[in-house]
Amino acid sequence: MKTIIEIQNLKCGGCEKTITDNLSKIAGVSDVVVDHETSTVNLEYVSEDSLRKVIEKLSKLGYPVTGEKNDIGKKATSYVSCMIGKITS
Repeated sequence: MKTIIEIQNLKCGGCEKTITDNLSKIAGVSDVVVDHETSTVNLEYVSEDSLRKVIEKLSKLGYPVTGEKNDIGKKATSYVSCMIGKITS
């Protein structure tokens, strides 16, 4: 199944790389495309469990889905994730 997920705190290509790298490692998830201009993640998944893992991973990386609580801890985590993406690109 294909889905588009709207997320928060997505700023740049570093964020995109971190998200793409991490979500691509989740079993049952493929074709991950992240767009910081629209704050969206497009992907294919095989089960609801895979999608749940994607949403949990996004939150842990500091990119909660739109509508989820976005406290200062998540915002700070997203900056760290962003820097890691920039360094590893």
